[in-house]
Amino acid sequence: MAITAVKGFNDILPGEVEKWQYIERTARRIFELYGLSEIRIPILEKTELFCRSIGDATDIVEKEMYSFEDKGENKVTMRPEGTASVMRAFIEHKLYAADPIARLYYMGPMFRYERPQKGRYRQFHQIGVELTGVTAPTVDAQVLTMLSHFFAELGLDEPSLQINSLGCPECRPRYREALKSFLFSRLELLCEDCKRRYETNPLRALDCKSAGCIEATKGAPSMLEYLCADCDDHFSKTKGLLDLVGTRYAINERMVRGLDYYTRTTFEMVTTMLGAQSAVAAGGRYDGLIAELGGPKLPGIGFAMGVERVALLLAEKEFARRPDLFIAFMGEEAQGTAYKLMTDLQRKGASVEMDYEVKSLKSQMRRSDKFNARYTLIIGGDELARGTAPLKNMAAGTQEEVALSAEAIYEQVKKG
Repeated sequence: MAITAVKGFNDILPGEVEKWQYIERTARRIFELYGLSEIRIPILEKTELFCRSIGDATDIVEKEMYSFEDKGENKVTMRPEGTASVMRAFIEHKLYAADPIARLYYMGPMFRYERPQKGRYRQFHQIGVELTGVTAPTVDAQVLTMLSHFFAELGLDEPSLQINSLGCPECRPRYREALKSFLFSRLELLCEDCKRRYETNPLRALDCKSAGCIEATKGAPSMLEYLCADCDDHFSKTKGLLDLVGTRYAINERMVRGLDYYTRTTFEMVTTMLGAQSAVAAGGRYDGLIAELGGPKLPGIGFAMGVERVALLLAEKEFARRPDLFIAFMGEEAQGTAYKLMTDLQRKGASVEMDYEVKSLKSQMRRSDKFNARYTLIIGGDELARGTAPLKNMAAGTQEEVALSAEAIYEQVKKG
């Protein structure tokens, strides 16, 4: 019996991986324009990190984490998200000592045990951003603008930005009690998860997708009605700054996010291109998280996007690798010349393909078509004798004689 991949753990094959590389290159380019630096975090962390940061009453901690004891009887977890790991590194290595304002991004696999579905797997991949040390709404607006800029650079009109405020530890408890009072007479409509979370995390009912929870929360009070003066001012200024630079957004009063550490500004990039409305990127402020994890009392804000979902949005775009040149040859002597030219051109920075074995010209031209090479060079005995060969522009259908030197061929191929 053939061995197959573990359920929910997928291979990313040639043809698809080029799309991922494009997403990653675009992220690096845009994030670094905004002054961010990459950080690489381990896959395995102490389980306590996620229990303390994400929250014991969240779905992730209760049901979805890949946790186990290692051979030293340490409780460890394969990271289900990136923020907690980045903040752990920020604290452990005292990055705040050099500058409390850290601007970091990361990318890599995360792990959650949940039902695999389109764009959501048990091993999934995220690209994320974390900024620390600034309370001003200017940084909220910049993070949101940067995220919108990233999707625009991918050539996507969707997803669209939705924002909300979750208040702070001063004003959220009042809202929490108001929401519990509202839901009390509607408990029978809630799904089993939301009934269980009614005491510990009632806000989750607002973004639950079950029909009963949607019905139960119709007309529920809005967190925006309960914001304290400072939180209301912060949210108003964030919106004003977004308006100032033309970053489009919509208010979503039902957005609560699934992690306990969020405060004030929260946001999602939402699309309908994947069927039901769904988020492809999400995040918010976490002003108490760094201190909760044992670090200094510094604010933070960040987001993560699902690479699988972003890749689905790019489904119609072509990303397959296309070589600059295919060299076809006739005979063993021409094969040696072709091989040397290929190597010299690759060393100059051109992408070149050729057949490894002596085959018919017709067979080699079929292979050139399969590669979708931009140019094809044909070398035989006559070409070797005169020192030039026809270089064909495959898209234009034109050809010209070019000297059999890497310099001359490189100049023509890159000029085109």
